[in-house]
Amino acid sequence: MEALDRLLTVEELAEYLGVPVATIYAWRHRHEGPPGFRVGKHLRYRSRDVEAWIDHRLQHVSR
Repeated sequence: MEALDRLLTVEELAEYLGVPVATIYAWRHRHEGPPGFRVGKHLRYRSRDVEAWIDHRLQHVSR
């Protein structure tokens, strides 16, 4: 069985990316940030989705 993918809170994601929490919410509103989902009323991000989003952005920047 594979290890479960880590779920990040908005605060953890903001800290990891070095941006304000408000930026995370703005990206979500504009559909620009990493994909997130709701667990009840809580917003969460899978670490692998965040890494894939970063990789995708890096590919487009280096072109």
